[in-house]
Amino acid sequence: MRRVEDAAFVVPVFNEAEVIGSVVKDLLTHGAHVVCVNDGSTDGSHDEILNAGAYLVNHPINMGQGAALQTGIEFARMLPGVRRFVTFDADGQHRVEDALRMLAVLDETGVDIVLGSRFLGEVNGASALRRAVLKMAVRFSNATSGVKLTDAHNGLRAFNRHVADTMRITTSDMTHASEIIELISRNGYTYVEVPVTIDYTEYSTQKAQPVLNAVNIAFDTLLRKVSSR
Repeated sequence: MRRVEDAAFVVPVFNEAEVIGSVVKDLLTHGAHVVCVNDGSTDGSHDEILNAGAYLVNHPINMGQGAALQTGIEFARMLPGVRRFVTFDADGQHRVEDALRMLAVLDETGVDIVLGSRFLGEVNGASALRRAVLKMAVRFSNATSGVKLTDAHNGLRAFNRHVADTMRITTSDMTHASEIIELISRNGYTYVEVPVTIDYTEYSTQKAQPVLNAVNIAFDTLLRKVSSR
């Protein structure tokens, strides 16, 4: 079993009491630090996180996944001995073995950030509509960000200390995924994509953002780019 004691997994959590305990325990078996940001959950997520043994950081109100990731990264940076970081979803759709392989690629290649791609790997349980919208998001991102990827909104990422110290996520909601790609270009981070598997279970599909939110994300991204000029 591969051990990753120098890695911190940052997990944003909003009403994930049903699954977050098992997600945390799976990560902890590999020796990782697990930082869960409880983003204003109103279910039992708080207790499940504590019982599973993760670090718990609370947002008193729901601030959005982007804000939760930034809070979690800032906390993880303070943990002694941590030099690698992973963003990991709380709903069970990511596989730990993919994250471990991405950490290995981070070391082997020397890049700043490794991005997971479901379109280089596998997508299980996604509807045809979701696949189509995700691929449209990739084309939009490639056209507006200057970073050419095969998967634009995959929450599974591994990165080094330099990225953790210099990346500032300012968009609080799901638009953060587009902002991270923009920061890769703006900050000159080196990157590589690797194949991963995304498992859309009945639970994660119910929890997922509505497909049409991709339109809102695209609109917000355009507004941000215009306002920054």
